[in-house]
Amino acid sequence: MKTKLIGLAILLVVIIGAVLYVVLSDEKEMTEINGFVGGEKIGMLEDEEIQEILRDDYGLVIDYAKAGSIDMISADSTGKDFLFPSNQTALELYIQQNGTPRKSEIILNTPIVLYTRSAVAEALLQKGIASKTDGVYYVDMEKLTAAIEAGTSWADIGLPQLYGSVTVGTTDPTKSNSGNMFAGLLANTLCGGVADESNLSEILPRLQSIFQKLGYMESSSSDLFDQFLKTGMGAKPLIAGYESQLLEFAVENPDTWEQIKEDIVMLYPTPTVWSSHVYIALDEAGEAGIDALLDEEVQKLAWEKHGFRTGVYDTPTDKDHFGVDGIAEELTQVAPMPDAATMDAIIKALS
Repeated sequence: MKTKLIGLAILLVVIIGAVLYVVLSDEKEMTEINGFVGGEKIGMLEDEEIQEILRDDYGLVIDYAKAGSIDMISADSTGKDFLFPSNQTALELYIQQNGTPRKSEIILNTPIVLYTRSAVAEALLQKGIASKTDGVYYVDMEKLTAAIEAGTSWADIGLPQLYGSVTVGTTDPTKSNSGNMFAGLLANTLCGGVADESNLSEILPRLQSIFQKLGYMESSSSDLFDQFLKTGMGAKPLIAGYESQLLEFAVENPDTWEQIKEDIVMLYPTPTVWSSHVYIALDEAGEAGIDALLDEEVQKLAWEKHGFRTGVYDTPTDKDHFGVDGIAEELTQVAPMPDAATMDAIIKALS
């Protein structure tokens, strides 16, 4: 009897040991990487479903500090494994200043759009500055820029309740990507093509004049969009931002969106520019973030819950799930951004 009990005890110890071995060996060793991230991507990086995929499938935890796309390039990156700005200009500027990074990859795409209220959108339609096709609003950049340069007042376009002249609120183009990209789009509009060193001296004074009218500018795209939603038409009649911001807001705040959706209008500039969110790995640890963020399920969630266009530029067929009217299925009028040297000159001129 005693011998049997000893045998059972030994067997039990062996079984427990085997179970513990399987459990412990199945646990992935976790790696934490740290870097700078544009504010518009924070919602995605804090998504619990995405974090779970990164942990379970890649043994990865992404820690970050929020920074503007231009700011992060010149910031001290000691101890950082990656940078995650919102355009390829930032990558080109990084290469100019620091040389080729260990690895880089475009992870997400979203077009630059304008946001406004229904009364402003209607006034722009009536003046021929904006148009509407198949439920999608478009704004003619040449006509809008001409109105801004002419000092056209809101009253002149039928909005006497608004103070001052027609402008587009942006983030600070010397710090943040959405403002930087809108500055590039304006520069293209002013020269009637793609801005470069051959036409820069002519358009820079005009560009400076436009931005001088804006006063204080937020340094984060997410902060500007938040202020647009909270402060109403009088404070921010028209702003530049990312298409993804409204789509993400509608998913994350369905009750609030239901209350305000009749008043918020998204307009696509013609032409517009793509914001390509490029991940820059600074070291070996940082490289792991590229494969993890390009995971098929992560990319699917980045679209469905956060509004980033992943894979191809065309909108997937399931856009209706956002509950947002006027999402363009395909963008055909897209301009290239000025090259990095030109954008660097623009940034310096607007500093």
